[in-house]
Amino acid sequence: MQPTEIYCDIKRCKFMPLPIENTPAPPALTTAQEQKKSLKEQLLLEKKAFTKKQLQLRKRINQAEMTHTEDARVIGIALKYFNDKPRDTIKQAHIISERSTTNLLANASGTITLVNQKNPHLDHLAAHALSVMTLSLLLGKQAGLPEEGLHAIGVGALLHDIGKQTFHSSILTSVIRNKFEEEVYRTHCRIGYENALHSGAVPPAVLDIILHHHERIDGSGFPDKLHGEEITLGARVVGIADHFDTLTNPTNSTLALSPSEALAFMWVKEHVYFDNLLLQYFIHAMGVYPPGSIVKLSNGHIGTITTSASVAHPLSPNVLEYIPGVPRAEAIITDLTKNPTIKIEKPLHFSECSEEQLEYLLPKRKISWFISEDN
Repeated sequence: MQPTEIYCDIKRCKFMPLPIENTPAPPALTTAQEQKKSLKEQLLLEKKAFTKKQLQLRKRINQAEMTHTEDARVIGIALKYFNDKPRDTIKQAHIISERSTTNLLANASGTITLVNQKNPHLDHLAAHALSVMTLSLLLGKQAGLPEEGLHAIGVGALLHDIGKQTFHSSILTSVIRNKFEEEVYRTHCRIGYENALHSGAVPPAVLDIILHHHERIDGSGFPDKLHGEEITLGARVVGIADHFDTLTNPTNSTLALSPSEALAFMWVKEHVYFDNLLLQYFIHAMGVYPPGSIVKLSNGHIGTITTSASVAHPLSPNVLEYIPGVPRAEAIITDLTKNPTIKIEKPLHFSECSEEQLEYLLPKRKISWFISEDN
């Protein structure tokens, strides 16, 4: 092995060693090289910041989905056993409504998060109840209702369909009900009300929501064909939220309207059924591009809105982009407020997307809305 260093004792040398030549300094970087190095460092910093932001956005969505799944499990069991343990059911409804109300009021922008229902075993009535609660609270906040009133509406929304628990699944899953099936279906309001009343544990405001959430302003609703302000505010709020979720999450997913289409349909075709002021509040609260809408972006990609836009930036929600070859678990979530060069060009109809794109953006074509904590 060759030595890497040589020791020299000058006193014992016959000849003086040659002087040590200084190692030449590395050549100075040219301006072009300095710019290239600076750009590389800047890109590295931007990549790190982008990755951190993606993790934060994904963490928020994942946390919302986990909380939603657990709440759906809890409220599903509670609703199923309402007749046996009504007080337990009411307790769970109060806990979920109170937490959701607190989170919504603590979030100044009033945003909600899209939750994709990937779990085929998720109870449909429970998922529907949670969505109706979220949408009702969002509408109630937009209408300026006090916290106590919001909380009561949240509980009523969670319990509004308890009368369906005794129905055969064929009644609930039928795409087009015959006259007999429709008559049976319409009894769920009265059945739920009477069961809740007999429990002795349900407040009057909640009882009224259970009984009258299918009433319509023009008197065409059921079970009592009430008109206008004969319908309480809580029942009017939950009625709008319930109908919107039914349009976007029908039994047959191929008949589903996108959230944008559902809002337009309710305003143009069905406005005579609902309190128009509340309907305007609801459309405003859901935003120009409601969560669950599929949109085309200016970068050529399509995506689905995952979080509603803030009041300050109504055209800049968060968008999960569809990029072939990128697994959905790693899909890019773009915060348009931080990416002003990317804009939404237009909303898309589901029919304008391939099945692969729909499965990527809206798995199972079932969506829910959920109030999540800000991180």
